[in-house]
Amino acid sequence: MTDQPTRHRTNPVERALETVLFNSRWLMAPFYLGLVVSLAVLLYKFGLLIWEFILHAPAAKESDIILGVLSLIDVSLTGNLILIVVFSGYENFVSRIDPGNHPDWPEWMTKVDFAGLKQKLLASIVAISAISAIQVLKAFMNIDAAFDAQKLGWLIGIHLVFVVSTLLLALSDRFGGDHGGGDNAAH
Repeated sequence: MTDQPTRHRTNPVERALETVLFNSRWLMAPFYLGLVVSLAVLLYKFGLLIWEFILHAPAAKESDIILGVLSLIDVSLTGNLILIVVFSGYENFVSRIDPGNHPDWPEWMTKVDFAGLKQKLLASIVAISAISAIQVLKAFMNIDAAFDAQKLGWLIGIHLVFVVSTLLLALSDRFGGDHGGGDNAAH
């Protein structure tokens, strides 16, 4: 509910421009469909990884098993991130999603406001940070096989950027004073 009265446009150019701008949101729909296709490609890659993991497990060392599991977690976290972007992006920028008669529909998918979107962004950065941590851990576990100080430095540096970004976003959300996404003075 808004306190402002509804404005009726009398200028046809202004109405036409606003209609074009409003309908331009549909240009984002193909991006989200492309991300769904990328999720299918990721599923294919996950299938290949799990198959290779199973085939090599009997003869693998413990460190190889751990690296295999970390690779599977890495792909899974990336899939989760794609879903967050697809659903919250579509819901927030294109059109509402009607869950219909789907009792197992996750509640967050149709109820993400600006504050919720900030939380999803923070969760996404945490997921990316976890993925980068997995990459750093993989590099450390393979340090005997091929040590590349420059690559390891880059992996650690990138991971630290994600960690610091996550901390800064969490602190700004906590101390920013805007916890509901709305105008606090009006309440």
